[in-house]
Amino acid sequence: MRPLSFALGVLAAVLLSGADRRLIFPPGAKPVGPYSPGILAGDFLYVSGQGALRPDGASPATAEGQVRQTLENVRAIIEAAGLTMEHIVYCQVYLVDLQTLEALERVWREYFSQAPPARAILGVARLPVETRVEITVVALRDLTRRRTIVPPGWPAGAPSSPGVMAGERLYLSGVFGLDRASGRVPVDPAEQAQLALDQMGQILRAAGLDFRHVVFVNPYLTASMPVEVMNRVYAQHFEFGNTPARATFRVAGLPQGAQVEFTGVAIADLGKRRAVRPKNMAPSPTASPCVWADDTLYCSSKAGFIPGPHSGIYASTIEPQLRQTMRNLLDGFEEAGLDFSRVVASNVYLDSIDDFARMNRIYAQYFTGPPPTRTTIQPAPSVERKPGAEDRWPALEQVSVIAVR
Repeated sequence: MRPLSFALGVLAAVLLSGADRRLIFPPGAKPVGPYSPGILAGDFLYVSGQGALRPDGASPATAEGQVRQTLENVRAIIEAAGLTMEHIVYCQVYLVDLQTLEALERVWREYFSQAPPARAILGVARLPVETRVEITVVALRDLTRRRTIVPPGWPAGAPSSPGVMAGERLYLSGVFGLDRASGRVPVDPAEQAQLALDQMGQILRAAGLDFRHVVFVNPYLTASMPVEVMNRVYAQHFEFGNTPARATFRVAGLPQGAQVEFTGVAIADLGKRRAVRPKNMAPSPTASPCVWADDTLYCSSKAGFIPGPHSGIYASTIEPQLRQTMRNLLDGFEEAGLDFSRVVASNVYLDSIDDFARMNRIYAQYFTGPPPTRTTIQPAPSVERKPGAEDRWPALEQVSVIAVR
């Protein structure tokens, strides 16, 4: 595992390349992989996924205690950047046990009693160091540019805001494929996907936007949601070849018995939105490789596939797969005029958390300075590791990134 203190652990903030970026490293922080606790890039603070470990390495025994400790770990990074929990605009919450949700909501209101951030919650198979809760957040430095979005008819006083405008950027809470009034999950998967996208559309319209403004989407699917059905419904909402960047995953479970969830980011000024497609990638009805939102580049998740007429994953272990993944990400960066030094945040999705250390060794080689913030999860049970047709192997990892010009 790559050491991360590099004599900077005593400092709360250190300038990175570019005067508008700072490494946020609270005293006593002990990352368990090659990632930075926080990076302040322009007006936005990106915080790595935080688990429930206390500074002494122990974890609280109760679900409520683990949620509270996780939020305290988030707070330490937020405050090291000179901000408060009020500055948080978006959260992703990963739960190994969805029964923790009740405890999460009790504790959540202690930290976000008014104008809470947008939020997505999903159930995952495993997390690093066997924590049961992990939370990652984005915060906005200028509170005068923060505004909560609640569509007409949606209840007030919920633990999360349906959307939060952060300057020109809209963060969308997770919306589920169920009837909001009754909580009923339709039998038809296509109806479920449509219901979730209808809710996303309501949040966008309440902010004065529509689906054209979306730059990034996370579709989360349980084993009961066919991806081809979700894609068919999803594609109807976006322009072919100009869709948002996307990271789509099977997950262990979703709240309220839902089988699909969408969450994402949009930008108000369409003049600042531009899709980026490397020449070796054909236009797609469901995902653009990367999309600019002003100075921020959102890139779709990549796996270790080799593009071309015989595309596929031909490596059986995580090391060569991850190297090909990083190569694929670099294609998008180069088309956008960037490189890995501009990455501020990444999400790593592993088939098995047992590959965590092996993944870290390869991942660390792509960042010569302080690495970006990162969240690492195993979203679903592991696949069977055996080759399929024409010696193609299943994906053992995927990586999505955010970079800033």
